[in-house]
Amino acid sequence: MDSVGSIILYVVVAAAIIIFSVLAVTTRKILRAATYLLFTLFATAVVYFMLDYQFLGAVQIAVYAGGIVVLFVFAILLTSHPGHSSERLASKRRVIGLIASLAMLAVAGYSLFSRINLFNAAPQLTPEQAVDMDKIGTAIPGTGDGQYLLPFEAISVLLLACIIGGIVVARKR
Repeated sequence: MDSVGSIILYVVVAAAIIIFSVLAVTTRKILRAATYLLFTLFATAVVYFMLDYQFLGAVQIAVYAGGIVVLFVFAILLTSHPGHSSERLASKRRVIGLIASLAMLAVAGYSLFSRINLFNAAPQLTPEQAVDMDKIGTAIPGTGDGQYLLPFEAISVLLLACIIGGIVVARKR
C-alpha cells in the first residue's frame, strides 16, 4: 500500500477507535456498550494488521474481540436487564472530571506529536533492532525479566473468578 493510502487508512481506523471508545463509555444501554467495545477491539486488530503483526492481530480478534466480549455479554445477560437503560449518574464533580480528561488529552496529544513526524518516512530498523515473531513467541511464555507468564496467569485467575462469580449470581435467581 502506498504511503498516502496507509495514512488515510490509519486516520480512518484511529477515528473509528476513538469514536467507538467514546460511545462505549457514554451509552446508557449496556449491550450497546459491549457492541461498541467489540468494534473498538476489531479496529485495534486492524492497526496490528497494518503494522504487519499478523499474530497479534489474530490474538486480538480471537481472545479479546471473541472471548472477552462474549464473556462480558454473558455477564450482562446473567446479572441485569439488557433492554433497560441505566439511570443517569448525578455527580457534583463533573467539572473536575472534565478538566482531568482535557489534561490527559493534552498530555496524550503532546506525547504523540512530539515523537512522530507525519511527513517523513519512519526510520528503518536494523536486523538487530527488528522484533520478529520468534522473539515475541519466546518472550510471552517466559518467567524471566521482561517476560509475561506471571501477568498472563494473574489474568486467567481473575477471569476464572469472574466466571465463578457469574455462576453464583445466576444460581441465586
